[in-house]
Amino acid sequence: MPTGRIAWLDWTVDRTVRALLWIAMRLPYAQRVRMMGGVMRAVGAVNGYRTRAEENLAMIFPDMPAPRRREIARAVLDNFGRCAIENYSPVDQLAHAASWQPHGPGFAACEEARAARRPILFVSGHFGNYQAVRAALNLRGYAVGGLWRPFNNPYSNDHYVSSIEGVGGTAFARDRRGLAAFVRHLRDGGQGALLIDQHFHNGTPLDFLGRPARTALSAAEMALKYDALLVPVYAERLENGLDFDVYLEAPLPHTDPVTMTQALNDSLAARVHAHPGQWLWVHRRWKQDSPDASTTG
Repeated sequence: MPTGRIAWLDWTVDRTVRALLWIAMRLPYAQRVRMMGGVMRAVGAVNGYRTRAEENLAMIFPDMPAPRRREIARAVLDNFGRCAIENYSPVDQLAHAASWQPHGPGFAACEEARAARRPILFVSGHFGNYQAVRAALNLRGYAVGGLWRPFNNPYSNDHYVSSIEGVGGTAFARDRRGLAAFVRHLRDGGQGALLIDQHFHNGTPLDFLGRPARTALSAAEMALKYDALLVPVYAERLENGLDFDVYLEAPLPHTDPVTMTQALNDSLAARVHAHPGQWLWVHRRWKQDSPDASTTG
């Protein structure tokens, strides 16, 4: 654990988040989800998230009217808050997931691969609720482990890991030990899930929404090395605000890491174009396009 002033600040922030989660968990599920959407809309207007989302939208869609950017940014924050409390409510999430029947051209291929114990890599982004895919699949006999990036605030990691594993499967940290365990899981014929839409400092510049974005090639590289299906998957939030359409696209052909990863970016970009309010525009996805490209965030 860190020491000094940063440790104190991290501890305080974590305890504030835990208190908010405790309050939210006292409410019925639907009310809890709606409340956290509203809380994040309010917080995002103060902490700069809404402004950052609007700036990213203006960069990608320069002709979009400002009122439309503001509307999308508010929807993004609402979805962010909903996702957070949904993922911290695994029992309720799994209860709802009983009606989220996975479908799409990739589902039959995944069923065949699972029966044959062939590894499967499910790849998504911060769209809709990425954990809803794991909940729906694990409820139907899969054991999809999640690869996750440890928080800068170490006090938050334990309860975040619990939320990941609450819907089944193992949480694998994106560090040397976690990656090694994730690889063993795949080699043994398991299924894993990861997200590709955050800036990766050593990644390859690939197109995403018309701009170069440094993207990790690791998903495609692992798929090629371990003969795993590489399947783009999405959980699109439905109009009732609580349920999801869980869709598995066709597995990507095994070609080369750059071609396959660009196809993953293109797949996610199509989803974002169709439903921009469901993607997390607060990410600094295009850092190399700005003077502070070497910073973290």
